[in-house]
Amino acid sequence: MIKIAIYGKGGIGKSTISCNTSAALAKRGLTVMQIGCDPKADSTALLHGGSRIPTVLELSREKGAQNLTLDDLVQVTDSGVLCVEAGGPIPGLGCAGRGIINALETLEALGAYDRFKPDAVIYDVLGDVVCGGFSMPMRKGYADRVFVVTSGEKMARYAAANICMAVDNFKNRGYAKLGGIILNCRGVADEEQSAAELAEDFQTEVIGKIDRSREILEADEKGLPMTLYAPDSLAAQQLDHTAQRMYEICGGTL
Repeated sequence: MIKIAIYGKGGIGKSTISCNTSAALAKRGLTVMQIGCDPKADSTALLHGGSRIPTVLELSREKGAQNLTLDDLVQVTDSGVLCVEAGGPIPGLGCAGRGIINALETLEALGAYDRFKPDAVIYDVLGDVVCGGFSMPMRKGYADRVFVVTSGEKMARYAAANICMAVDNFKNRGYAKLGGIILNCRGVADEEQSAAELAEDFQTEVIGKIDRSREILEADEKGLPMTLYAPDSLAAQQLDHTAQRMYEICGGTL
């Protein structure tokens, strides 16, 4: 089982890339589970026609944690991806990071990985803060590699550098290693060079580049991954290449 964590600044396109990575790997015949680790609980919406699914925390509050089943928590999409959303606490109450810890521990306790036997698990993580529950997917036994999404914009690169630094600082604890940088282009000057310099600073590489694309925006509006919306487009090819590179860097073979 290959385990991938995708981090990056809020709004940088993590969920779009995560969903399209999941769909691309599923199209190649793999069993893929995507776990949304963002309190907004919109990580998997692109795989559900733009709609949200019930979250682990919501269902825990409604049914009681002891009454939860995997059929409650895991939703299957038209693209074949198994989807889970951790969710967050009631606004103003509780810790958002705790929701991630609760979700991952619940999935383990219910035997999700034994039942579904995913070839790949993808964690889509709110990446502005890499501490507490938000670092959970990096911890030993969860992700094999962390991939960081950035653009050439200053604040995106700043956030990406902080995430890379956190991964580097955690490595002595047996946490996941840095797998590479994914450039989600925004059309700013010297974008590819900036991403390459960031990768060099952390002794890694840019493993994928996604150009600005009308098709991606249209697919997002319709709540569809590129495998279903425009499978022959350049954007779909770039996303498929990025998915393949992530899977192979984590030790998988396609």
